[in-house]
Order: sequence, then structure tokens, then C-alpha cells
Amino acid sequence: MTQSYSLRRRLVLGLLAALLAIAALAVADSWREAQQTATRVSDRVLAGSILAIAERVIVTEDGTLEVDVPYVALEMLTSSAQDRVFYRVDGSDGFITGYQQLPVVPGAGTEIVYEDLVFRGDAIRLGSLQRAASSGVSAIPFTVTVAETTIARSQLAQSLLVQASVRLAILILAAAVIVWFAVSLSLAPLYRLRNAIALRSPDDLSPIRQDVPREVEGLVETINSFMTRLDSALGALRHFTGNASHQLRTPMAIMRTQLALAQRAKTEDERRAAIAAADNAVEHAERVLAQLLLLARIDEAASDALRLDTIDLAALAKTQTAELVPRASAAGIDLGYEGAESAMMRGRAMLLGELLRNLIENAIAYAGSGAEATVGVDRDAAGVRLTVADTGPGVAAAKLPHLRQRFARERADKPGAGLGLAIVEEIAALFGGTTDVTSDAGRGFRVTILLPAS
Repeated sequence: MTQSYSLRRRLVLGLLAALLAIAALAVADSWREAQQTATRVSDRVLAGSILAIAERVIVTEDGTLEVDVPYVALEMLTSSAQDRVFYRVDGSDGFITGYQQLPVVPGAGTEIVYEDLVFRGDAIRLGSLQRAASSGVSAIPFTVTVAETTIARSQLAQSLLVQASVRLAILILAAAVIVWFAVSLSLAPLYRLRNAIALRSPDDLSPIRQDVPREVEGLVETINSFMTRLDSALGALRHFTGNASHQLRTPMAIMRTQLALAQRAKTEDERRAAIAAADNAVEHAERVLAQLLLLARIDEAASDALRLDTIDLAALAKTQTAELVPRASAAGIDLGYEGAESAMMRGRAMLLGELLRNLIENAIAYAGSGAEATVGVDRDAAGVRLTVADTGPGVAAAKLPHLRQRFARERADKPGAGLGLAIVEEIAALFGGTTDVTSDAGRGFRVTILLPAS
């Protein structure tokens, strides 16, 4: 038994998985954007402090540089109680003031250059700017460096990330609810279709008339097609069962009647005649049962994978013809074989033998005394052609379609159950062959079967 699964759950989980994957990418992008935003904000404050200190560098009367550090400019960097600020000012002759161990950003020029470093065990953001102070005669270059720890900017980036994540979580929850209801609404026609089929009577095989989405129309059409075929098969089965029971009931009734007559017979001749009639009825019932069993085997072979063998149809036809020559002679019929010596094809010898036997027995039963019956096998580009023809009285062309049906008989006084041609056609179709029946009253009867060659 195959394991069942929920289509709704698969659709919801698949859509939510896609949403979560997109959300993960969005969170990663938000974290990058938050860090960039926090860095830009902090760098602006850092740049303001650097420029404020640079504006307070002057040249003294003895030509040296002097700095009046505006500590207010440094205090605006300490937006977090945990952050610390460092600075240093260097002139052309070296260090002037500040933290002498504080590194200077390499390549500092007239534009502020930033860099992330570690100072005294803490991560810092460093900015350096190079300016020149005028003494009235010459300009003396100097470098201002300011750094701050990164606690505040990290907290700002985390705050921005948390806000973005909360918004994304709300959107995903809302999307999950929407997806659940959308999937439920989309699957509602399937539930209605299920209920419509479940509420049907077992005998109701009419086509389903239910509004369904375009994607499910193919499924409904397939179900309707299957129900139509099933209805046809069940109808044929009911017809076949009814005919079969009738065909068996008649010889059974004859047997009981003849046995009763045999018991009440007053003479030995009457008893023997009754027993002989009962024996004929048993033979007829046996023939009907044999053909019904053969039909069942054909149906079983059609439903299963049929294993085919390479056989010589010409040799099989000659063998079947030879076996039935004595019976044909007893009926006054000249039975013979004309055709190829060999004709190879793919099939089952047992079933094809039954096909040949049914055709030849039909010819013996209906051709009449003095007629000729010929079995022929030829091979051409179209395939292997099997022909059984007789020169008997034949059948009116208008009656041919009726004769090809199960339990259809031309003459009730002849043996058989009317299954011969039906068996022939089903066996031929089983091997990919086609059957053609031709006749005209007074001009004989011919059955031609074209089978694929090996």
C-alpha cells in the first residue's frame, strides 16, 4: 500500500520554506545595511570631532604648533557610556598631544581616511586628517587622529537589525496565514469532487459533472473515461453472464429430462436413447464450459504482461489441419492446407492453436457435406496472413456483424455456443492482429487474420 500524504501540508510547507529562505536573505541584507548605516552615522560624528580639533591647531610665536583641544567635540562621540574616545595630534616634528600609542591611519590627506583597528584590546574606528597651519610666512603641516570604540555603533546596527527582523517576522506570519487560507480555498474543489464521487451510488457510472479548476479537468476527464469503459465492461459482463447461464441451463435441463425419461423407460431402446440424449447435452455443456474458460484465459492474458515466443504459424496450421482431417472427412468435407512452408511470428502456441481449431471446427460444422475447406498461411510485407475459407452456403453479408458477437449463432441445430468467432477475434487482437470476415449467401465463408511478423 502506498503511503498517503497531505497535499495541503506540502503546498503550505513548500511556500513557507520559500518565504523563510527569502527572509533569511533579507535578514542578511538588513544586517549588512544596518552595519553600513551605523558606520555612516558614527563616521559623521567622528569627522566633526576631527575637524573641530583641526580648527584649534595654531602656530605660536616661536614657530611651534599648539593645540587647544575642544573636549566638547570629543564628548559628542561618547553616545554610549561604554564607549571611550582617543585622539592625537602630530606635527612635522612628531607627536604634539593626545595618546601617543594611538596609531595613525596610513595615507591620511586632505580628506579624512577611516580604518578599523584594535587599540588596548578594544575594537576602534579610527579617522585621520592632514592639514596645515599658517604662520604668516609658511604653512606647517599636522595630522589629527581621533578614534572611538565601536560599542555604540554595534548597538545601533543590532537595533536596526532587530527592527527589520520583527517586521519580517510579522510579514511571514501574515503570509503563512494567507497561504494557509489560499491553499485551502484552492483545494476546496477537490474536496467537493471527492464528496460528489463518495455520495454516488455504486451503480451510477455516469460522467462526473463538477466545476473544477482547469488543472484538474484532465483528471476528471480521465475518471469519466474510465467510468465509461467500466460501465461498458460491466454491461458486457452482465450480458455475457446472462448468455452463459442460459447456454449452460439448457443442456442441464435436457440432461435432467433425459435422465428422468431413462428412469421411466419401459424398454431398453428407450433407455439408451434417453441416455444418449443426456450424453449429448453433457458434451454440449462441456464444450460451452471449455470455451468460457478459454475466454477467461484470454482476458487474463490481456490484463497481464504476455510472454511471447517465436513460433512457426505455418507449421502450427498444418498440425491443426491434420488433426481435424478425420472429423472433416466424417462430415463429408474436403479439408486441406495450402500456403507457405514456414511463417515465423511472435505469439503463444496454445492460444493460436485454439484460434485455428475454432476456425476449422466452424468450417466443418457449417460448410456442409461436399464442401471444401482450405487453411492457408502466407507471409508478405504486411505480416503473416492466416486464412480459413470454405465453399459452403455462406452467410448473408448483413448478418456478419451479428455473428461476430458472443453467443451469436447462425443455426441452432448446429453444435457450439456461438463463441468461436468471438474467441478468434480476441486472440488475434491479443497479438496485435486484425480479423476480416467475408461471405455471401451461396458463395462460401472466409475468415482472414493479419498478424505481425516476428
